[in-house]
Amino acid sequence: MMTPKSAHEPAPNLPPVLRPEKPQPRALADLAAQFGSEVRGDTNGISLTGVTLATADLRPGEAFVAMQGVNRHGAEFAPIAAERGAVAIVTDAAGADIAASAGLPVVIVDNPRAQLGDISAWAYGTGPDDALPLLFATTGTNGKTSVSHILEGILTQLGVSTGLSSTAERHIAGQVIVSRLTTPEASEFHALLALMRERGVEAVAVEVSAQALSRHRVDGIMFDVAGFTNLSHDHLDDYADMAEYFQAKLPLFHADRARRAVICLDSAAGADVVAACEVPYVTVATPDIADDPRAAAAADWVVSIDEERPEGTTFTLSGPAGSLTTTVPVIGRHMAANAALAIVMLLEGGYRWGDLSKALDGGRIEAHLPGRTQLVSGKSGPAVYVDFGHSPDAFEKTLAAIRRVTPGRVLMLFGADGDRDATKRLDMGRTAVQGSDILVVTDHHPRFEAPDGIRAVLISGARQTRPDAEIYEFSPPERAIVEAIALVSDGDAILWAGPGHQDYRDIRGERTPYSARELARRALKNAGWPVPEPSWPVPYPNED
Repeated sequence: MMTPKSAHEPAPNLPPVLRPEKPQPRALADLAAQFGSEVRGDTNGISLTGVTLATADLRPGEAFVAMQGVNRHGAEFAPIAAERGAVAIVTDAAGADIAASAGLPVVIVDNPRAQLGDISAWAYGTGPDDALPLLFATTGTNGKTSVSHILEGILTQLGVSTGLSSTAERHIAGQVIVSRLTTPEASEFHALLALMRERGVEAVAVEVSAQALSRHRVDGIMFDVAGFTNLSHDHLDDYADMAEYFQAKLPLFHADRARRAVICLDSAAGADVVAACEVPYVTVATPDIADDPRAAAAADWVVSIDEERPEGTTFTLSGPAGSLTTTVPVIGRHMAANAALAIVMLLEGGYRWGDLSKALDGGRIEAHLPGRTQLVSGKSGPAVYVDFGHSPDAFEKTLAAIRRVTPGRVLMLFGADGDRDATKRLDMGRTAVQGSDILVVTDHHPRFEAPDGIRAVLISGARQTRPDAEIYEFSPPERAIVEAIALVSDGDAILWAGPGHQDYRDIRGERTPYSARELARRALKNAGWPVPEPSWPVPYPNED
């Protein structure tokens, strides 16, 4: 059955899917022999240069992998794949019958989703036995993106050509592309690694979500070092409970996924990761913020906080190889913990302690963390921080960090995702009001939910906790930030939590151009406060 072609055109505001520039052709017959349970059509003499799940991203010469979706089978799009230059269809038995009308050879595999990683690794030569850059993977509830960007920053200071794959961005030897997903689909990820190898990348920092592990997005990849940050309430829209969410992260620490591990003990789940870890590991912890300070103090590597300032957090990391003191360029003890995890991961990855100490001791980590407690205001007026945090634990840690460096009042501005984990909304409201002097509730990504209903739950959580608190409700967020700035003065601070680096809002399935960082800067400027020039792309025309 044909679907209107317009449904398969690339969305105009989505970043491109990256491919190696000089792919090595692979014989379709070899793919069939290695992965197929049945072949329909003639595979002789046919070569492929890659694999893809989406006809919108398909390039001539690739194989189209068709899977059963929630509402329909991907094999329905096989005729479109043929029009766009696909050389074969890879699908299951049900999809093979549907795809027959496309006139392409069909390789039938038992479970296309489960085998996509291995097929992609075969197609791009990016499997565990292939020559690849050093691969560093970070998982956990909070801090994955920060650790990934800090890893890249330190590697750059060491003179290493780097790659990065995070919620915020993809980096390839200096090229920056906005991300689609926290962890790309397996076919895209393996293609990205092949492109990084082509361009001489020596080490790659990768953010790995629980969903990426559950949905086979990192299958076929062997990480040199896996890092664990923490575990707290999140993603219960995808997992039945916290136990299932935790179990979803553990495969990263199995012997078929990683060679070594670094595990942070700041949350109680760290000890559970240690107990389940199948590879050699070391531990790191920050007693100042750990759930169990005594256990944290017994970690292999220990972090002590030396100084917190709006422009950064200075800490000392001590362990078997020695100690060093450095500054991470964002506020928060939790950010020092993230930086320490990154340093120890690099040490476990084979970088020498002397080189790390020479680059960092007494100095500063030169990392850019987009939308992570990012200060967007000027030298006078209220300090405005835009952050990606969207869980109660992230709110608590970031508000506490801002409180410690703010002489005046702290205003919290936030909303919550629609069509995502609704069980954490009351706790988001409670935590936000506990850590702030003024609370402003607004909208975030409503998706297909009614925004006023989302706000009502957030406000309810706040009111139950502090009935006398100063709480406001403004919609849309373009208005909320203007009202928030009118409520504060010089010496006060605003934490706008949720949007972070993102350049859109999801409203009924449409990506509406939007930048909290730019909206905050403009609102400050219109209120008469000095602001720096933006260091981020603005997704809508300049209206200053």
